[in-house]
Amino acid sequence: MKYPHYQTPPVSRRDMLKACGCGFGGLALSSLLQEELVAAQANPLAVKAPHFAPKAKRIIFLHMHGGPSQHDLFEYKPLLIRDDNKPLPFAKPDVQFNETGNLFKSPWDFKQHGQSGHWISELMPNLAGVADDLCFVRSMYGTNAAHGGAILAMNTGSDRFVRPSMGSWIAYGLGTDNEDLPGFITICPSYQHGGVQNYSAAFLPAAYNGTAIGTARMSTADATIDFLENRAVGTNVQRTELDLLQRWQRRQLAATGPDLALEGRIESYELAFRMQTEAPELMSIHGESEATRKLYGLDDPLTSDFGLRCLLARRFSESGVRFVQATHGPDTKWDHHSGLITGLPQSCAEIDKPVAGLITDLKSRGLLDETLVLWGGEFGRTPGAEAGARNGRDHNPHGYTMFMAGGGVKPGHSHGRTDDYGYYAVEDKVHIHDLHATLLHLLGLDHERLTYKSQGRDFRLTDVAGVVVDDIIA
Repeated sequence: MKYPHYQTPPVSRRDMLKACGCGFGGLALSSLLQEELVAAQANPLAVKAPHFAPKAKRIIFLHMHGGPSQHDLFEYKPLLIRDDNKPLPFAKPDVQFNETGNLFKSPWDFKQHGQSGHWISELMPNLAGVADDLCFVRSMYGTNAAHGGAILAMNTGSDRFVRPSMGSWIAYGLGTDNEDLPGFITICPSYQHGGVQNYSAAFLPAAYNGTAIGTARMSTADATIDFLENRAVGTNVQRTELDLLQRWQRRQLAATGPDLALEGRIESYELAFRMQTEAPELMSIHGESEATRKLYGLDDPLTSDFGLRCLLARRFSESGVRFVQATHGPDTKWDHHSGLITGLPQSCAEIDKPVAGLITDLKSRGLLDETLVLWGGEFGRTPGAEAGARNGRDHNPHGYTMFMAGGGVKPGHSHGRTDDYGYYAVEDKVHIHDLHATLLHLLGLDHERLTYKSQGRDFRLTDVAGVVVDDIIA
């Protein structure tokens, strides 16, 4: 039977099911994806799949606030020794933070350590003992010679604008492995040089903000998470109050539409309630063995404070927090414009054993392979002495050293090089954008795909730059 061109012929039930099978599957898939979307909106810190197979699951960043002197710690330069107290034989940067004088050789001896042969100063004997676990990047460089701008750039990728911190980007990209803890914790951060902007989520949803434990100016033993405990009422009453508050807040959202500030408040209240049980337990180290306490230097007043920060970092990281930052302070502890000869040994003595202990502890627990430890400051120091005295060095963002351990980087490896006096990075240079791109890559995140739209454009941690440093990846 023939049908007019404007009339649709009948379709059998069998043909209809055959033709629409993909459509039914699509409807089912759409339903599942919608459920995932709703779940993600209900819990923005839910675990998210990386873009590709990761080398690491989490990062511990040990921030040495002030700019450690690579010339006195990890950069052995024979020509700096030979030409001590002579003028630098090439031009200094056009813009300098302070005036510098003649070359200034390190007052401390260097030796090679381990099978890797890493050159390490006598100021770091414990780190020398784990030399073969360390991956040095000796060609870091930046563009800002001031603490504030350089620290912002190190933490957020921008030295002048308010941007989300790398910990916030990582929490946004991957969520947290523990729904009762934040994705990003910062232990004793400094309030100087950017302060809270260094661990802020900025325009990302508030759930990805860093949760601070104390400040750099207080003893770690006294550091707490603000407003974590409510001793006035029990958890049952708190739960009832929170449910009522959330009903009001969600009613407001329904009436006004999307509101990031209000949504962030709802999420932060909920997370804070759940944290009351888990966080205090993690911050208590009563269950740690005597051997572990000694490993981190908790038995020595000189090392106990930063040792506790490192131990807490391991405990939070082990419990599923994606990004943990521990700052060595107070404030510009490593900013040795003067007093280098007495001040640098003090700073090194406070952190050397705890940092080596953290790496050793993670390794013994089978966690180092999946946990990346990053150590460094916002820049390095000059090979020339600060003008007026041979007892200090100026800021130097043009060539400095950081190191990593575990988390998919090559152990015992050294990447890049500065010039013969250690002023400028000259070989296999690594900008802070490159470092950020590499950190995200190790976590299974493509830095060009990890974006967030704000004010009409897509933003990312690496802005419009960044190249993964493949040479350091195992």
